[in-house]
Amino acid sequence: MKYIFFLPFLLMLFSSCEEEMTEETLGDLTDISYSPQNYNIDFPQNFGQPTLPEDNPITVDGVKLGKTLFFDPILSKDSTMSCASCHIQSRGFNENKAKSIGIKGFESDRSSMSLINLAYKNKGLFWDGRTKTLEEQALIPVEHPKELAAAWPEVEEKLKKLPRYTLLFRKAFGIKKTSEISRNLAAKAIAQFERTLISSNSKFDLVLAGKERFSDLELYGYKMYLDEDPDVKDAECGHCHSIPLMTSNEFFNNGLDAAPNLTEFSDLGLGKITGRLIDNGKFNAPTLRNILLSAPYMHDGRFKDIDEVLDHYSAGGNWAPNKDPLIYPLSFTSLERRALKAFLSTLTDSTFISNPEFQPN
Repeated sequence: MKYIFFLPFLLMLFSSCEEEMTEETLGDLTDISYSPQNYNIDFPQNFGQPTLPEDNPITVDGVKLGKTLFFDPILSKDSTMSCASCHIQSRGFNENKAKSIGIKGFESDRSSMSLINLAYKNKGLFWDGRTKTLEEQALIPVEHPKELAAAWPEVEEKLKKLPRYTLLFRKAFGIKKTSEISRNLAAKAIAQFERTLISSNSKFDLVLAGKERFSDLELYGYKMYLDEDPDVKDAECGHCHSIPLMTSNEFFNNGLDAAPNLTEFSDLGLGKITGRLIDNGKFNAPTLRNILLSAPYMHDGRFKDIDEVLDHYSAGGNWAPNKDPLIYPLSFTSLERRALKAFLSTLTDSTFISNPEFQPN
């Protein structure tokens, strides 16, 4: 009878120990080695050295985890879409939709932006500059209702249940327990992978390096782009899309919408983020690297091809109080249009869009 009396107590004690083992022992990852190695990125000399965050160094295992997450539909609510669904390598990590389509066919408000050379993006991300760092940027699409439409707490729990992710997070960040897997570490890993997406091997780059030469038509377009010849019309491109990154990383009103005053824009762009009237209707100037791969163009995909873009700038855009003064009627001739398109074609980097390092593990 005395053994029967103590049996419930023993069962309670065993149950308590089992819970403790599940939390502390079964979630213990310290038996997995953690020895981070730097991921060496050969940043182009003419690009300069980007400013990288001290609290998120780029490591081999961090990039591996980030790449795995980038291509995994586990980040979406219904496991049907991933980051790569709207950022396609063959399109310069862009897509060919006027506005991005999220889960269940939801249409977002804008098109996706290129992920090329994001290590150098230091003045705001997204079309409206709503985040300053890649780590912040990586958090937003997961919970955006028109994109991946998930909830980070649910995503975190899914990641914790998969042995491959407990291993990857341990190796990438040295976490000691499965419970330490978090959205912030996931965002850090994705940011590490995105910083490796360097495009610097186009014909344009090879010409600058003295390894190739422009054709006559390409050279004419180059002179127009950068206003290098007083006898050649300045196309006013290089001010917003400056070399070598082919973006100034600044925000401009390039005359897309007519606005009698600064409150009449259908999309406020940067102004919605800063709250400054003068910023209404301004958008992030995208890189023109691999630009011919990513039609349609502008934040809302209103221009179906590069010819429509040239039509816009040739006509001088639409008036608004804060339209950039460099947007004015340029009246391109047929030759000038062909020359500009020929030069833009030299910005296509075929090695970038086929690089196996940027493909799923």
